[in-house]
Amino acid sequence: MPRPSFRNHPAPVRPELLKLPPAESLLAYAGERKFRTIYADPPWRFMNRTGKMAPEHKRLSRYGTMTMEEIYELPVATIAAEQSHLYLWCPNALLAEGLETMKRWGYTYKSNVVWYKIRKDGGPDGRGVGFYFRNVTELVLFGIRGKNNRTLKPGRTQVNLLGTRKRRHSQKPDEMWNIIESCSPGPRLEMFARHYRHGWYQWGDQVEAPPLKLL
Repeated sequence: MPRPSFRNHPAPVRPELLKLPPAESLLAYAGERKFRTIYADPPWRFMNRTGKMAPEHKRLSRYGTMTMEEIYELPVATIAAEQSHLYLWCPNALLAEGLETMKRWGYTYKSNVVWYKIRKDGGPDGRGVGFYFRNVTELVLFGIRGKNNRTLKPGRTQVNLLGTRKRRHSQKPDEMWNIIESCSPGPRLEMFARHYRHGWYQWGDQVEAPPLKLL
């Protein structure tokens, strides 16, 4: 009977690393590696008009969040290659904080990708939150580190609008992985990962285990 083993996955997060503070855990996971592409969906914390925090409010029970300073202080600049790309998910309400995060991590903002959330019939999905407008979009901020650091050739024709349907709470579209893989070089690290992606380094306390394959 063949012995089951994991598919070739760069480096699953060891359980003991998840017990460390986030900054220490990230450094320990990266080790001596320097990443050419970093993709991050931080667990942003913000207050709504009633004073309740979302999404970590006890009534919602979705996931833990981090303060802005905790996010700012993550040692991304230490684990990133001198010439690298950053893709950073950012809520519309926290655009200023997203740009500041990019700066603190050592990157210069260059552009963005807009996720347009649609219904099955192709119309705008108006179930999003928002106290001023009903949000049907979310931004991925794109920044670079180093000179002469354009996207790969496919990026020159890649439009910056992605129209897909929403799925589970906070789950981002899988198509974003495809865009990054075609437009930015490896090795690639996904921070705060939740769903397994073959060929990526993935750091986070909710990331799925690689699927099993019989050899």
